Amino acid sequence: MAEGLLGKKVGMGQIFTEKGEVVPITVLEVGPCFVTQVKTSENDGYTALQLGFEEGKHLTKPARGHLKNLPPLKYLHEVRTTNIADIKLGQKLSVNMFAAGDLVDVSGTSKGKGHAGVVKRHHFKGGKKSHGQSDRMRRPGSSGATTTPGRVLKGMRGAGQMGNVRRTVLNLEVMQVDAERNLLVVKGAVPGAKNGLLFIRRARKEKKIAQHQPQGKKQQK
Repeated sequence: MAEGLLGKKVGMGQIFTEKGEVVPITVLEVGPCFVTQVKTSENDGYTALQLGFEEGKHLTKPARGHLKNLPPLKYLHEVRTTNIADIKLGQKLSVNMFAAGDLVDVSGTSKGKGHAGVVKRHHFKGGKKSHGQSDRMRRPGSSGATTTPGRVLKGMRGAGQMGNVRRTVLNLEVMQVDAERNLLVVKGAVPGAKNGLLFIRRARKEKKIAQHQPQGKKQQK
């Protein structure tokens, strides 16, 4: 059984609960996905599924040969799984595998912000705004020691590329499922811009709600 499906971000909005509370939501178009390849431990050394999503117009000849009798799918994604007994090549998977109340993990590529400084990228405070410092307001300041170790340590935060990285948001609650239109409504935000490619899977780390019990006063003897 597939652990997740491919989809794309449609947009954000809000809904109201029965208590009148406002809940921010993200609408996702999930599937339908086709099983384009089934990998087994005998042939490949591990078990996995390759899923295809969204038809494309311009495919290379190797891609068309790989898909053969399947639709010309634009995106391919491999998913590790342990149970492939009921999976067949060309099988169609839809958003029906999710239900309202489920928890899902959504992976995508965050929005690229280009080259950014330390104030925007890492929320540095910056230098002092007084005592004649007119060009140090948004500078990082000292980034290394002098004699020992005499270099900038690896991993030091600094200016550089911001965004455009792979990110996963865990434990998003499924609010609604529209199987007819292949739509999935989740609570909260997901990485990336509109029409960005996403991978939606069942939550691997479910939330652990701590039950806090009020501690009563000790009885005095």
